[in-house]
Amino acid sequence: MTTTYAALLRGINVGGSRKVPMADLRTLLTDLRYGDVRTYLQSGQAVFSSGHGDEESLAAEITHAVEQHFGFGVDVIVRDHAYLKSIVDACPFPAADLEPRQLHVTYFSAPVTPERFAAIDQAAFLPEEFRLGDRALYLYAPNGLGRSKLAEQLSKPRLTKDVIATSRNWNTVVKLVEMTAPAA
Repeated sequence: MTTTYAALLRGINVGGSRKVPMADLRTLLTDLRYGDVRTYLQSGQAVFSSGHGDEESLAAEITHAVEQHFGFGVDVIVRDHAYLKSIVDACPFPAADLEPRQLHVTYFSAPVTPERFAAIDQAAFLPEEFRLGDRALYLYAPNGLGRSKLAEQLSKPRLTKDVIATSRNWNTVVKLVEMTAPAA
């Protein structure tokens, strides 16, 4: 059985470093014998199908291939359509009423507990808010991510210790659900 996945590459093509051209990424994934390879934007999203492996083994395979081909390590999270759709469906904020730049999802490589974030005084950052989901964190930043003081706190290394964390804006979150959906 073939499954369609999204690969989320962390921290590439940002600020002129760790360049991974999307055409090269598509070729790399095709060389790994993945099917229907497509990329979205330049910020590290690829969609592909595979009949072997699971999310963790596919992420490890892509991580290794990127390091071999480009000469630097990249953290990768791989998720299937059902998971990506569940993240959209479980959004605790009124996504339809918000501008996409106001809502972000941070995907984690493993489950995280509320205790990890207990030291953050959420009331001090209002109207910004965050909520935890299934291996994800939803962030509402009404003035955008670039101005968010809460996002700055949430990205502290102590909060992401021992997990891979990579964030996407709501437009990208929704687009990846569309791109991984089974053909009608």
